[in-house]
Amino acid sequence: MERLQKVIAHAGIASRRKAEKLIAEGKVTVNGKVVTELGTKVTPSDKIQVNGIPLQQEEQKYYLFYKPRGVISAVEDDKNRKVVTDFFPHVEERIYPVGRLDYDTSGLLLLSNDGEFTHLLTHPKHEIPKTYVAKVKGLPSRELLKKLERGIQLEDGKTAPAKTKMLTADKRKGHSIVEITIHEGRNRQVRKMFDAIGHSVMKLKRERFAFLTLHGLNAGEYRELTPHEVKKLKVLARTGQC
Repeated sequence: MERLQKVIAHAGIASRRKAEKLIAEGKVTVNGKVVTELGTKVTPSDKIQVNGIPLQQEEQKYYLFYKPRGVISAVEDDKNRKVVTDFFPHVEERIYPVGRLDYDTSGLLLLSNDGEFTHLLTHPKHEIPKTYVAKVKGLPSRELLKKLERGIQLEDGKTAPAKTKMLTADKRKGHSIVEITIHEGRNRQVRKMFDAIGHSVMKLKRERFAFLTLHGLNAGEYRELTPHEVKKLKVLARTGQC
């Protein structure tokens, strides 16, 4: 279920603020009844009219995108930097990122126009595993990696337990490649975790989101999720199993 004003905005009728005004003015009906309460939630099967004109709700879309570095995880940017939706010029629906990846981080990002789906996959309590590969300065010891695994204190609180795996350690070049899996989505979390143990991230890529991978995609490319994948993600978020 999604808020009525959001559904109206996604259908391209008006901005969300304008949609709220239309609702407050009694110009919107749901299943034949005038609705003026802004918190009203509707389903895709509800019949909505705006100024007496039936609303055609968008078909729900789900995409897996390989985000390049130097791209904003947003639908617009006030500094005119490239955003993820710039890579979807032929998609008519108003899709938006499910969560985010930092500007300098590449890798797997989902986009959709399904608000419930987005909430399920981004709410911390659902603990969706996200796996990153980080190129870090120096050669972190096993004990330091164990600190990340147990959870480490950051400015906004202690992180949840993580999983780590040393992939390569290059003594000559002075850097390492470490795989880390977390279940949270705090701002720049992986980078801050490695900063906290004295091994700053030089390059970061999200390789996996739950059971999804980037297999078959190059940076800047995307594919639609299959109905089965969408169902598995929802089940995973709700039950912890898929």
